[in-house]
Amino acid sequence: MNISGMVLGLIGGLGLFLYGMTLMSDSLEKAAGAKLRGVLELFTKNRYVGIIVGVVFTAIIQSSSAATVMVVSFVNAGLMTLYQAIGVIYGANIGTTVTSQLVSFNLSQYAPVFIMAGVLMLMIFKNPTVKKAGEVVIGFGILFLGISTMSSSMGALKELPAIQNLFMSLDNRFFALLLGLVITAIVQSSSVTVSIVLLLAQQGLLPLKICFFIILGCNIGACMSAMLASLSGKKNAKRAALIHLLFNIIGSIIMAVILLIGSNWIEALIMHISGGNLGRCVANTHTIFKVFQVIILMPFMSWIVKLTYLIVPGEDNDVEDEYEMKYIGDGDRLSSATAIPQVCSEISHMGEIAIGNLEKALDALLTKDDKAAKEVFEVEKRIDYMNKEITDYLVKANQISLPVGDRKKLGALFHVVSDIERVGDHAENIAEDVEKLIDMKEDINGMAGNEIRRMQEMTVKILHLSMDMFNLEDDSHLQEILDLENAIDAKERELQDLHVKCLTTGECSAQVGMMFSDLASNLERVADHATNIAFSILEEDPEGDKPPKVELA
Repeated sequence: MNISGMVLGLIGGLGLFLYGMTLMSDSLEKAAGAKLRGVLELFTKNRYVGIIVGVVFTAIIQSSSAATVMVVSFVNAGLMTLYQAIGVIYGANIGTTVTSQLVSFNLSQYAPVFIMAGVLMLMIFKNPTVKKAGEVVIGFGILFLGISTMSSSMGALKELPAIQNLFMSLDNRFFALLLGLVITAIVQSSSVTVSIVLLLAQQGLLPLKICFFIILGCNIGACMSAMLASLSGKKNAKRAALIHLLFNIIGSIIMAVILLIGSNWIEALIMHISGGNLGRCVANTHTIFKVFQVIILMPFMSWIVKLTYLIVPGEDNDVEDEYEMKYIGDGDRLSSATAIPQVCSEISHMGEIAIGNLEKALDALLTKDDKAAKEVFEVEKRIDYMNKEITDYLVKANQISLPVGDRKKLGALFHVVSDIERVGDHAENIAEDVEKLIDMKEDINGMAGNEIRRMQEMTVKILHLSMDMFNLEDDSHLQEILDLENAIDAKERELQDLHVKCLTTGECSAQVGMMFSDLASNLERVADHATNIAFSILEEDPEGDKPPKVELA
């Protein structure tokens, strides 16, 4: 094989390897991302359990970068605290070594079998989850096909004296660490860099002592993805990314010192564990270093979190009075695994603002508070802004490849945002009547005021129940919501009858009577929007007919 053929073989093999790993990781994320995310949220209350979850989670999706980016996004969305995140980040650093362990076993001969099996899954089955699983299998096969191609080219390269001299001259440990750091920061995957180092070691092109330091550099370089993902996030998101960086910097410094003192002893130990197989030596080194770092730094979890507060001091500015998104923003890089959880947090935030604005509008009307009414108008402008930003975000999310479960949710989220925005519009309608009441020197009090207060309590309650149902994806409040909606419909008819009675007896003017009637209608429509929000987590179309009254066990 001539030199150009060897180089082309290396480039082609590397391309297949990178594509296979990306396809496998992305397809796993899309096939089971929503369920894995649920496990991640459920089992991270204890930071030590979080380490185990981080190991398993990262081993499944085959990417510590994807896992830590997801954790940073969860912290940014308020779904996870820093003390919960640190356990997952520790575990992710161990889980990422699974890729190099797989590469160290000679599975290349089975690559065509995996590719054919995956293609058959794609062609035969219609279920989207099975199709994604097929893509995972294809990615696995392509990954090992790339390894086989690179290995063949490296085997030919090692016969060239110039190549042997080039690699064997790499004896500067600091340069080796820096090389691993830079290459991994560029490709944003320590698994890729370590796998290439593994293949070079197998061909005898890299001495094991230098591999140790390249691996340490890879560990630090792998933090690039999380650091980039945190740039547009809140301070806690930056702190989560810093935890990942500090873990790897501190751990790498400790390991470097140990290697400088006892490199020969460590090399002999790893050679013994690996049975003299240099590929297995590199894979086992990667795993042993990570496990050792986690054990050493486990007692200092709280200290590392506190250190991030020293590096990134202060808290985020209060955004309640600013036209600024809390969980999503223009600068956010959409991640397929976290786009939907983040936008759901923002929708929930928008819902809280809309409910508060409705209550303020009703209080302003019944107390004729002109200042409060003006505040309602300002908040409504913010709700309109949030509606536009969230809708734009959902459109962008629709253009990327999402996990199957998240894809099913997406259409309903457009409806939920629209319903919340309509609640804000009704609050604005109510506030507009405040100035009219003041100008007419009239008010809504007595029996009419008391009845409106009762209807307000029911309407606000159904809104809170519906948002809880949306946030928790739990239909346990469904029957209560349906009963409340029926009660609100009945109350609206009762108030319309009261309106006619007041006009007939002359107890109120025609203008106030119409205002009272519109108010009852507005609250009834708000209840309808609340029910639509609740229906968004069900199979029924929230814009369709309401389901029949049901009794839940």
